[in-house]
Amino acid sequence: MVDQYDDGRDASDKDPLTPLNIKKKPKNPVAVAVADDKSGKNLPRVTAAGRGEIAGQILQIAFENGIKVREDSALAEMLAAIELDSPVPSEAFMAVAEILSYVYRANGAPNPFDAVLKDDMEEESEDKHDP
Repeated sequence: MVDQYDDGRDASDKDPLTPLNIKKKPKNPVAVAVADDKSGKNLPRVTAAGRGEIAGQILQIAFENGIKVREDSALAEMLAAIELDSPVPSEAFMAVAEILSYVYRANGAPNPFDAVLKDDMEEESEDKHDP
């Protein structure tokens, strides 16, 4: 009787299958905090950015305060390169808007981006009905 299952792999294999839901932690992680303007008059701003231990502290503060976190390494790298308290650059605005939309939904708050879209759609509808 054999007490081990033979899956055909060499027993000396040191690289077993890695589950797809496990990600390796980057050696020098980057974290960025973005704050939106509740009035809707100003662009979202980068309020904190850091690498390594500072990135860990930014994430820890976010988790402790119930702030939703979303992972996007390319966007974090881009935003970490700009000066603090600067508005989000136009190249990154759509990605940041998508993330803020996610955060609004996750918090059960009305999404201001939907309101803007709804206003635009209503204006188009009115324009079509005017003679």
